[in-house]
Amino acid sequence: MMRVLRRLLAVMLIIVGAVAAGALIPLPLWSQAAEDNGGETRRILVLSNPIHTDIAIPLDADTRAAFAFLERSGVPVAEAGARWMIIGWGGRAFYLETPTWGDLKPMPVFRALTVDSSVLHVDVTGELDEGHPAVTALELGAEEFERLQVFIRQSFAQAPDAVAAIPDAGYGPYDRFFEAKGAFNALIGCNTWTAQALRASGVRTGLWNPLPQTLTFSLKLFN
Repeated sequence: MMRVLRRLLAVMLIIVGAVAAGALIPLPLWSQAAEDNGGETRRILVLSNPIHTDIAIPLDADTRAAFAFLERSGVPVAEAGARWMIIGWGGRAFYLETPTWGDLKPMPVFRALTVDSSVLHVDVTGELDEGHPAVTALELGAEEFERLQVFIRQSFAQAPDAVAAIPDAGYGPYDRFFEAKGAFNALIGCNTWTAQALRASGVRTGLWNPLPQTLTFSLKLFN
C-alpha cells in the first residue's frame, strides 16, 4: 500500500511540476514585440471560466469583412448591436453536449480526457465588462492583430465552398459550432489553442497552458 501511495504522490508531483513549469517558462523565450511606432492598437480580450478560455475580437468594418463568411452560416457578425465576436476551440463531444454544468454526462467527459475531434464555437455579443476578473485585455498592433485573425481563420476545417458549420448546433440564436482542425485531448485542449492563437499574434504565454488559471497568470507575467 505504501508503495502505491508513493507512486501516486510521485505522479501528482510530476503533474504539478509540469503545470508550474508550463506557466513559468515563456514561449517564445525572448520578447519579440514589434517596435512601437505610434500606430493604432487593437484591444482583444481573453475570457476565462474555471475550465475554458475564449478570445473576443472587436467587431468593426474590417473584422466584419474578414469574418463575413460566418454570416452565411448564421453568426450575425454584421448585426449593428454586435460589438464582440467570441471564439473558442474545444473537444466535439464535451463542447456540443455540455452547454451548462447541469448537462454534464459521463461520455463527453471521457472523450475530453482521452481523444476527440475538435470544433470551433463562435458567438457575438454586445458590450463586455472589461474590468471583470475573468477578462484579460491585451493590446495588439495592426500586424499582430492581422496574424491573430489569420490563425483563427485557418483553424476552421474547410468544406468544398465554405467553412463546415455543424447543423443545428448552438447554445442560442446567435452562436454556431464549426468543424475545426486538430484533435483534442486533455494535454492539448482549449486553453492550449488559445495560447497558440495569442502567440501567433506575438503575445508571450507560458510554454504549456492546460488550465485557464495558468494561461491568464502567464499572460500577466510576460506581457
